[in-house]
Amino acid sequence: MGWNLEGMQVKGLYLSGDAPVSGKVTLSRVCYGGSVSHHIELDEGFQWKNSAGKVVIKREAGESVIVDHKYITEVCD
Repeated sequence: MGWNLEGMQVKGLYLSGDAPVSGKVTLSRVCYGGSVSHHIELDEGFQWKNSAGKVVIKREAGESVIVDHKYITEVCD
């Protein structure tokens, strides 16, 4: 798997591995320092709750999140 996943359907972990996400990569980029990140347009929305059970992050289907390459778990294309 190369670093450029633009246009591909992927699964990964958002928030340093706390929230599973899936969607289409709209942008892959090399960040300062040489790491790679991917902008993923979400197939489904999600809510992330803190340790107290309070929803602190909510994303709807169609919104984008940025996931580091090391947290990409599957390339579906």
